[in-house]
Amino acid sequence: MSKHHAHASWEGNLPEGKGQYILKTSGLKGKLSFPSRFEDNKEDSSPEELIAAAHASCFSMALAHGLSQEGFEPDKIETEAEVILIKAGDSFEITEIKLHTTGKVPGIKAQKFEEIANYAKENCPVSKALKAVKVKLEAKLL
Repeated sequence: MSKHHAHASWEGNLPEGKGQYILKTSGLKGKLSFPSRFEDNKEDSSPEELIAAAHASCFSMALAHGLSQEGFEPDKIETEAEVILIKAGDSFEITEIKLHTTGKVPGIKAQKFEEIANYAKENCPVSKALKAVKVKLEAKLL
């Protein structure tokens, strides 16, 4: 079993307050704010951005592993994740995550790459944890 830890704090009310997080292992720190989460001010981070980072990272690792298991050694996998947060009634909800991945993988055909990428999308641990959210995937070879 592998355990991973982060700490977050918030000071003040939601619209005017401020927060921060710290990742225990790396010590990476970030700031959180209402405008960065719910408005177009992107000076700080948000929980959704952290979810995007986790999903893009997990998916990329799962895809690299899946390719290797099929006999293809990837030179490079790059993934961007877009987490969609909308207002739903009196609250907010994450409705969709879009994964855009590209791979430089010698000797593989586009159809096989997409097949392995779709398997990784369904089976990486973060995807499994986020089953309540629709995940779309766009996978292309470089």
